[in-house]
Amino acid sequence: VYSEILPYNVSLEKIKAINPKGIILSGGPNSVYEKGSPQLTVDFYQYVSDENVPVLGICYGHHLIAHQLNGKIESHDQKEYGQSDLNTLDDTGLLEGFNKIETVWMSHGDQIKELPEGFNVLASTTTCPIASFANYQKNLFGVQFHPEVGHTPKGKIVLENFVKKYAKAKKEWKLDDWISQTIEEIRKRVGPDKRVILGLSGGVDSSVTAALLHRAIGDRLHSIFVNNGVLRKNEVV
Repeated sequence: VYSEILPYNVSLEKIKAINPKGIILSGGPNSVYEKGSPQLTVDFYQYVSDENVPVLGICYGHHLIAHQLNGKIESHDQKEYGQSDLNTLDDTGLLEGFNKIETVWMSHGDQIKELPEGFNVLASTTTCPIASFANYQKNLFGVQFHPEVGHTPKGKIVLENFVKKYAKAKKEWKLDDWISQTIEEIRKRVGPDKRVILGLSGGVDSSVTAALLHRAIGDRLHSIFVNNGVLRKNEVV
């Protein structure tokens, strides 16, 4: 499934232009009450409501949805970092496929104290009463734990449920399609005659860039090796 990573302050116009089937709000180190912490606009929530775009919040994103829709967040005395036993209260929706007790990875200080109106608790732990929530009518979901890490053995199920059941996205994207599209974009941007000078360090980013540029413009690419001092022994000839 094709996805893009965007900053929290991306314009609503760009989101509309992308026309996403679903949106995931990632975790982060902030507290929703901190000055300058990432926040979403009222227009964002109006947009996802009007267009029925499902949203899944993870950790900080979980807090943010609840906070901005008039729930309450608290800084808990007992912080959680590490694996925890999740008590599944509703295994028919977002957490379908979870057993009554599942191992999940927690990393948070704040937690939701009170959900907004219309939201239901899907799971809890001994120290976190609201470890997952859903508002199925508005297609808004949240998990306090981190489904994206290997320390949550069944975390992939949460993401699959969200993508398939609610975003209804299809597995149509292939890396080969992206490569072909990127090569064509490079050719259009560089033009038929111009050359490109590339600083090549041997790292993944510059090496992939070099490979794509060479496939797009061939010998018009001129790579200059930059020894940044962090390559492995004897890699520099």
